[in-house]
Amino acid sequence: MKKRLIGLSVFAVLSLLVAGCGGGDDTSVYLVFDIGGRGDQSFNDAAATGLDRAVEELEIAASELEPTAGGENRDELLNLAAEDGAQLVFGVGFLFTDAIAAAASAYPDTNFGLIDGFVPDLTADSNLVSLGFAEHEGSFLVGAAAALKTHTNKVGFIGGVEIDLIKRFEAGFAAGARHINPGIEIDIKYISQPPDFSGFTDPAKGKEIGTGMYQSGADVVYHAAGGSGGGLFQAAKEHSEETGSHVWAIGVDSDQYLTAGAEFQPYILTSMLKRVDVAVYETIATLVDDSFEGGYRTFDLAIDGVGYATSGGHVADISDQLEDLKAQVVSGAIAVPQAP
Repeated sequence: MKKRLIGLSVFAVLSLLVAGCGGGDDTSVYLVFDIGGRGDQSFNDAAATGLDRAVEELEIAASELEPTAGGENRDELLNLAAEDGAQLVFGVGFLFTDAIAAAASAYPDTNFGLIDGFVPDLTADSNLVSLGFAEHEGSFLVGAAAALKTHTNKVGFIGGVEIDLIKRFEAGFAAGARHINPGIEIDIKYISQPPDFSGFTDPAKGKEIGTGMYQSGADVVYHAAGGSGGGLFQAAKEHSEETGSHVWAIGVDSDQYLTAGAEFQPYILTSMLKRVDVAVYETIATLVDDSFEGGYRTFDLAIDGVGYATSGGHVADISDQLEDLKAQVVSGAIAVPQAP
C-alpha cells in the first residue's frame, strides 16, 4: 500500500495524515524525496524502485513526500513522517544530512535512513543509518568504457554541482579513462557551484554544456548531474543527427537506457549504476525482520552496490575488459582515487 503526498503545504499534508489511508499493513515506511521527486529518471527514481519492491515483496505501508521547489521544508517533512507514526523514514540525498540528524535526535523511537549523506558518531545502536556508495569505483568502470569507445581521444564529464560527493564521480571517471589511455583528453565542467544546487535540476544547462563538449570534439560524455542529465541525452541525439557523427552519453545512478526514452537509447552507451534501490530495499528488510542497525553501510563494487549497465548491448564488445577491471578493483589490485 502506498500513498503519495506531493506538492502540498505542511497544513494540507497534516490534514491528510490525520485522515489516514486505511489498510492493515504493520510496517510504515516514509520516503522523502529530494527535489524533482519520483520521475526524475535518476537518483529519486532509483530510491522509488527500492520502495516499490518492498511494497510488493514485504507488504509494507509506504508513503512518499516531496519537498518544495527550493527544498526549504525538508526538516518539516521528516518531522511529519515521524509524527504520523512511521517506523522508518528515508531522506533521499546528502542535502538531508542536517535535517535528518536533527529529526533522529528529536524522535528517538523512529528509525531513519540517510541516503548519500554522512552524519558523524553513529553507532549500531543509533536510530539513524547512513547509506553510502563507492561512486568512484563505478565511475572508474564507465570511464574505462568511455576510453575504450572514443574515436576522438577526447571524453567529457558534466557534474551537477561542484561538491566533494560529485568530485568522487569525476575522480573515478578520469582514473578509469586514463587507466586505458594515459594520454586521453578529458573535458570537465560543472553546471553550478554551491550554495546553488540548481545544477541537479537544469536540463537546459545540461544540454548546453553537453552540446559544447560534443562540438569541441568529445564523443563520449558522462554526467553526474541528476535531472540535468536529460539535457545531455538530448545533446547527444541532436549532435549525432545534425552532424552525422555518432556520439555517446553515459547515464548515472539508474539504468537510464531504460528510463530516458526510446529516442535516446541509441546514444546511451551505459550508465553508472548506484544501487540506491538495493540500499532502500535492504534497509526496509532489516526493519521487517527486526534486525535494523544504525551506523554506516557502504555499497561498493564488491557487493554490486555500484556498477555499470549493459542494456542495449552497446558495451557488449568491451564487457570482458570491463569485468577484468572490476575484478582488479574488488581485489585491490587497482586503487581508485576518491578525489581528483
